[in-house]
Amino acid sequence: MDMTKIYDGQIFKDAYIKDMLKEVVKSLEEKGYKPVNQIVGYLMSGDPGYITSYQDAREKITSIERNKILELLVNEVVKCDI
Repeated sequence: MDMTKIYDGQIFKDAYIKDMLKEVVKSLEEKGYKPVNQIVGYLMSGDPGYITSYQDAREKITSIERNKILELLVNEVVKCDI
């Protein structure tokens, strides 16, 4: 293998955010919340009280800047070519 591979670091960052969101959604569901409503409330207001502390979901979601989460979500929608 003489070829050097180039990786786009953003791919790894996006994967990390997606995994974190999946974990947060799971925690919210297990506690009986509607994940979409709770995450939208958090993203709109910045109030981490929308996210349960169960299984460290609040700590996970607040470890990433809200604008990065929104950027990822919008990029995913744009990829769907609506």
